[in-house]
Amino acid sequence: MQDEKVFIEELLNPKTQNKAFQVLLQQFQKPLYHHIRTIVLNHDDADDVLQNTFVKVFRYLKDFKGDSKLFSWMFRIATNEAITFLNQKAKKHNTTGVAIQTKTIDNLEADDYFDGDEIQLKLQKAIVLLPEKQQLVFKMKYFEELKYEEISEILGTSVGGLKASYHHAVKKIEEYMNIH
Repeated sequence: MQDEKVFIEELLNPKTQNKAFQVLLQQFQKPLYHHIRTIVLNHDDADDVLQNTFVKVFRYLKDFKGDSKLFSWMFRIATNEAITFLNQKAKKHNTTGVAIQTKTIDNLEADDYFDGDEIQLKLQKAIVLLPEKQQLVFKMKYFEELKYEEISEILGTSVGGLKASYHHAVKKIEEYMNIH
């Protein structure tokens, strides 16, 4: 992508905004969808959260300070939107986020967009049992293959803390996989 500062100016300029936003969508729609999908698990929910993410990106772009990369800022918004979505869904159904995610995993086999096998389902069940931060770190590192530095920018956590979270997550998942 071209120089971020110039690109952001194009996104904010009413004359170039539409074309620039199309470039933004083209560049980030798939990685953001994939990121959101690893958190909410369901395709339709991921689509809804993705739409909300781009609405917020568009609405708050003028407030973007450039302290991080645009990519990291957008992923932070997507992460927060996905977590908020899961919390609202749990509250609406008067249950916990873990219960919502467990139910979603149980429904994954019927999901046309899920192409995993029994081991993938087992892995998803193990991930749901992790604390929220460990889930996020594991998913970003394992599924999305993000670098610790990128995850650090997205989650606002130290690289050392992320490495520890990932290590603990891997140990817990290995234990779950060996028992079940």
